[in-house]
Amino acid sequence: MKRAVLSALVLFGLAGTCYADIQAPPASEYTATRKLGRALSNLIYAVEEVPTSILRWQDMDGNYAGWSVGVVDGFARTFERMGYGFYELVTFWAPTYKCTYRPPYQGSCGRNGLKEYNPWSGFTEFPQELGFQSYYNYSRQQQY
Repeated sequence: MKRAVLSALVLFGLAGTCYADIQAPPASEYTATRKLGRALSNLIYAVEEVPTSILRWQDMDGNYAGWSVGVVDGFARTFERMGYGFYELVTFWAPTYKCTYRPPYQGSCGRNGLKEYNPWSGFTEFPQELGFQSYYNYSRQQQY
């Protein structure tokens, strides 16, 4: 009888810790150090918004749009991202946005939960990366 009670207590104790591990709050991945890192990356890499905007506008509307609207939009997004970076650098120690450390700007989610560039609404959490790095899984298998 004592073994059954003891094993039941051990089982419920392990099950309770497993349940507690799964139930992390949604904002638990956003911490003060992540906010500081986001602030520094926004300040340092904000200038990447200009070539990224040029390339995106060229893909959407052609070369003229890329080198006119893309440049203007890129500089506007650069200064806005630098403003957010400075704001987060000054307030990285305090949970300012809805009592959390989440970014104060709204981003747009893309495939696979990755943040994507959207020229009309929102920023990604971190600046875009230039280069040949891809976050999408490409396959040589034929899709049916």
